[in-house]
Amino acid sequence: MTSDRAGSPDFSLVLGGPLFQLLRRAHLADDALLLQRRRIVVISAIAWLPLLVLAAFGGQLFGSDVAVPFLLDVDVHVKFLVAMPLLIAAELVVHRRMRALQITFHERNLIPEAVQQRLDAAIASAYRLRNSLTAEVLLIAVVYVVGVTIVWRQYMTLDAATWYATPAAGGSSLTLAGVWYGYVSLPIFQFLLCRWYFRIFIWARLLWQVSRIDLRLVPTHPDRVGGLGFLAATSHAFIPLLMAHGALLAGNLANQIFHAGASLTQFRLEILLLVIFMVILVVGPLMVFAPQLAAARRTGLREYGTLAQRYVRDFDGKWVRGNGGADEPMLGSGDIQSLADLGNSFSIIQDMRVVPVTKQAMFQLAVATVAPIVPLVLTLMPLEELLKKLLGILF
Repeated sequence: MTSDRAGSPDFSLVLGGPLFQLLRRAHLADDALLLQRRRIVVISAIAWLPLLVLAAFGGQLFGSDVAVPFLLDVDVHVKFLVAMPLLIAAELVVHRRMRALQITFHERNLIPEAVQQRLDAAIASAYRLRNSLTAEVLLIAVVYVVGVTIVWRQYMTLDAATWYATPAAGGSSLTLAGVWYGYVSLPIFQFLLCRWYFRIFIWARLLWQVSRIDLRLVPTHPDRVGGLGFLAATSHAFIPLLMAHGALLAGNLANQIFHAGASLTQFRLEILLLVIFMVILVVGPLMVFAPQLAAARRTGLREYGTLAQRYVRDFDGKWVRGNGGADEPMLGSGDIQSLADLGNSFSIIQDMRVVPVTKQAMFQLAVATVAPIVPLVLTLMPLEELLKKLLGILF
């Protein structure tokens, strides 16, 4: 952990934990989470390349022997060649976007001097959870007990002969490629995914602890959230994570469309629920500041309302009622500018938001989630008609 100034080290939600230490020893990461391309290539190759080889060895690579051969399984390719790289890439983005968190709280003097140790204690507690060996072992257990045994085997497998499983009496029998998929590739992916949920839990817990501190919010701050506007930028750091979820759903829907005869319109509810879930997952932790922001807005409206009343009364008496200022020209008077400045300050307080995130940011998060699903819209139109329209546009 580096330091930009004494007593204010960089904050990192991802720079730690047993897996991180393992990646460092394997020269797949350094202290700044660089070597990202190397990590993506190696981890994705471990998950995907053996499946290609084993499927080819077992005769399930391509052909009519199974209903869903390996090369035509869109879900598996999207999962390991799109979603998994996004999960890994998200780490560096989150690390860089959040590294100045602790420094910013101190620079903006948001934490009273007497209780600054509470912020330091909250961050130290977050680090202990982030670095916990027990937590990552439990995540692995959840992946194998719940993710593989229950979710994948009972809910995610296609009801047809595939490259990873063939129908058998009393259920299905895994192929050689299916064994690697179910007990190596899929657990790696699910562990990376579950670890992100755990990190967001750590992030939400940290924000909740900070929100228990009586922050020095300034209602006239131009960011319209009392000086907490820098927290809104953290939501954009999770865009690669949201895109990974969108890609994951897109791959699953593509299999349903191409191999089970489904239509994209049948999954409108699933798409909507994913968008809502992901936006809440990212924005939800910031909601903990709503009580303090609402209180700061009420206080600001009352105090600046009283100040404005005194000022406009004096202004009215001086310039409108003629009680003073006879020898002072109105043109260029500082009183006019001060009145405008006061009105601007009061407008800022009136426009204060109770959550440090904008509607535009939430819309961008929603777009990032649904973007990987958009190409599936092309499946709603027959290929021949689509080509005709495309040729008509081009020529």
